[in-house]
Amino acid sequence: MTDWQVVNGGVTAPRGYRAAGIAAGLKPSGAPDLALILSETDAIAAGVFTTSQVRAACVDYCRRRLNKRASTRAILCNAGQANAGTGKQGVQDAKETAQLLAQELLIDPQDILLASTGVIGQRMKMEAFRAGIPRLVTAASQEGGDAAAQAIITTDLVPKSIALETPIEGRPVRIGGMAKGSGMIHPNMATLLAFVTCDALVSTALWQKMLNRAAQRSFNQITVDGDTSTNDTLIALANGQSRTTAITEMGPEAEKLEAMLTEVCQYLAKAIARDGEGATCLIEVQVSGAPNEQAACQVAKTIVGSSLVKSAIFGRDPNWGRIAAAAGRAGVPFEPERLQIRLGNFLLMDNGQPLPFDRQAASDYLKQVAAESSLEQEGQSMQRRDNPVIIAVDLGDGSGTGKAWGCDLSYDYVKINAEYTT
Repeated sequence: MTDWQVVNGGVTAPRGYRAAGIAAGLKPSGAPDLALILSETDAIAAGVFTTSQVRAACVDYCRRRLNKRASTRAILCNAGQANAGTGKQGVQDAKETAQLLAQELLIDPQDILLASTGVIGQRMKMEAFRAGIPRLVTAASQEGGDAAAQAIITTDLVPKSIALETPIEGRPVRIGGMAKGSGMIHPNMATLLAFVTCDALVSTALWQKMLNRAAQRSFNQITVDGDTSTNDTLIALANGQSRTTAITEMGPEAEKLEAMLTEVCQYLAKAIARDGEGATCLIEVQVSGAPNEQAACQVAKTIVGSSLVKSAIFGRDPNWGRIAAAAGRAGVPFEPERLQIRLGNFLLMDNGQPLPFDRQAASDYLKQVAAESSLEQEGQSMQRRDNPVIIAVDLGDGSGTGKAWGCDLSYDYVKINAEYTT
């Protein structure tokens, strides 16, 4: 299921999509802050959203829209204001932005989905929207994927995008994706936005099921700080422009497409975890020997979300006790006498017994990963960022496996968030 290849273009790599990103004046910094993804034809749309009881207007707007009609033509996303906690006026502002874009595109407002990110409690700057949307539509092109990815970020250090291609029925099928997120990341579907485009033709119900499973194995398995956002949104479009036969049920072609969708989502999810606010390295927790996949994923996410584990990784301290403690409180029963823990190539515990190991060498391993990540950060390269600290845990209680991703917890995380609105 890995016969895909990386291609350029991000969300505009699949056929029939255009995108744009501009500086509309929503951010005080003057950085790009308004993005558009546009399908030239109606696209099947699937979505996964925050489970928070406090939600942004755009989240409720999209849920209602997709419940009525699972197709769309465009996604409009702004950065700078989250439009969450803004009451009835925030709802009206969201509707107006859809109407403004519909007028420019000469389409129905119901053909537009919305997303926002930024400071909670702040209304969107509507004058900037009204002036910016015509420019945004004019800027939309088949080369606009990178600009769109740049326009949705907030505290992110780098934009995040990818595109893959695989043959189906002898024809190339592509999936592109872009995402933003750096803090308030603990999706339960943080501030996390992700948009996926595909040129295959997939039935509505199957596309939603594929996206649900892909989200569960990617975005739902990352955490930066344990805070779920009011704005979490994952939207995936499939417009059928590859001209392949419609995929309506699971089978070899559907499995191939879902595997590529999951790969795109996992790449973006790991890029978000690596870019966590103040982070110096990506952490990947691999759990095996669990009763099932769900249990393994639960243990993995508990470990990678532990503030004590994250702090130890930042301090380059191979403190396996914190890993064992996090596994033990994950809510998954297992026999402690069977527990095995590895840090990179270092076996720290086996059959529930601590083992002698070279503590300095293990610490040096953590330092090396962080040093390599620092060089990648300096070069702002997302392509080499899948070089995480590996924590492998075997519960010895079944064949279930699962992974989760996160980052270390540094001094800078507190500084960034202590000063976020100032």
